[in-house]
Amino acid sequence: MSLYFWINLLSISVPFLVTFHPRIKLHHYWKSLFSAIAVSMIPFIIWDIYFTKQQYWGFNPDYLSQIYILGLPVEEWLFFICIPYACVFTHESILAFNRNISLNEKTTKLITFGLLFFFMVMLILHYDKAYTAVDMIFGIIILSIVYITNLKLLSSYYITFLVMLIPFFIVNGVLTGTGINEEVVWYNNDENLGIRILTIPVEDIAYAFSLLLLNLLLFKKFKQYDV
Repeated sequence: MSLYFWINLLSISVPFLVTFHPRIKLHHYWKSLFSAIAVSMIPFIIWDIYFTKQQYWGFNPDYLSQIYILGLPVEEWLFFICIPYACVFTHESILAFNRNISLNEKTTKLITFGLLFFFMVMLILHYDKAYTAVDMIFGIIILSIVYITNLKLLSSYYITFLVMLIPFFIVNGVLTGTGINEEVVWYNNDENLGIRILTIPVEDIAYAFSLLLLNLLLFKKFKQYDV
């Protein structure tokens, strides 16, 4: 199996095993969770396919199984399943053991307006850089939708996302070349800011923020109808 496959497998292994913990019981909501993951994949996969075709980013065949679906390696498809599953699990686990972890409404709104302003400024200043621009557009759209429809989610997500950044830096670090000879995923620096945290493009933080927030928004929505 490929390195990218193992990264996906290791990312989901512990969350999957602990899913059945009596305080978490995420398996009771698998229907909602996998529905959320499936719907969330649609815009991000379309983005991924287009950027790969335009060579704004790509994948090192040395770390892949050489199985492709719509131009993307099968490992990339698994990424959009394993990482959201692990992060929804992390968010729900934190809340299961401490339901008081949340910001007040005023602070939540202040952070939201600050992020929206930041995304808009970055979009205006760097509209000519494909990754930066699309990343900011996704951030603006998804954050605005969540603000309007589920402010309560943001009050806890701003905290739990900071926890999720720890495994994020580990996984994305390896994918972008930290600790290995070459990167698994490469980026065309002409289409991003060229700023890296170790080997990770800084835009990846906003990418993760939007991807995980969309999954959680849909999970919470679908969960209302789960039986």
